Amino acid sequence: MVGGLSLVAGGGSRAAEIHQLPSGLGERWHLPAPPSPTLSELFAGSPRDAGWAGFLLAQADRAKPVLWVQDRMAIIESGRIYPPGLGGGELIHVEARDAKLALWAMEEGLRCSGLSGVIGELWGDPAALDFTATRRLAVAAERSRVPCWLVRLAATPNLSGARMRWRIASMPSIANPFDPRASGSPAWEAELFRARGHQPGRWGVAHEAGAFHLATAPGRGTLGEVERLRA
Repeated sequence: MVGGLSLVAGGGSRAAEIHQLPSGLGERWHLPAPPSPTLSELFAGSPRDAGWAGFLLAQADRAKPVLWVQDRMAIIESGRIYPPGLGGGELIHVEARDAKLALWAMEEGLRCSGLSGVIGELWGDPAALDFTATRRLAVAAERSRVPCWLVRLAATPNLSGARMRWRIASMPSIANPFDPRASGSPAWEAELFRARGHQPGRWGVAHEAGAFHLATAPGRGTLGEVERLRA
């Protein structure tokens, strides 16, 4: 784990706020997040690791529909989304023939204030996904105040206009307090390797009771129930 200071810039005459990121257990976890809706980028730890979906949806407002766009190769290689397995909330799914059309659908969706957010899932490093394309998504999200997440599968972190860039990999779930043989809440290894106004870092996190929590101590595996509650 990496601790440090997180700077969130204020708007207008508001002063900037400084948030202390947790440096160990026993401190409340505040997931680094942009101060206003924008474009964030998630790189899956493995093409077959879909844990990023839980990490992403835990941040999304599900009060209004979420637009989820997948290009054809993402569906072929990693599978089509299954809405009943993604919790409550309404999803609008779009299958795009290629990355160019997927990016177009995402940008069009970001113009709709009736959406809670836009998710785009792309495979590899398509030529259409360059800095200009990501910059257009970021600007569109900021203008409409609709958050956008660009999910990269089997991809290389190239030049991007995304305001936050994460690497997400699944971890063993935390201990189940009612059945030690059953899985508990999901956990992820989350690495923030680029962010505007935030210090990069790597943390083991879990999500339950509507909030993110530290899930691991330095050099250790996932926490037991007592340690988790203490954290």
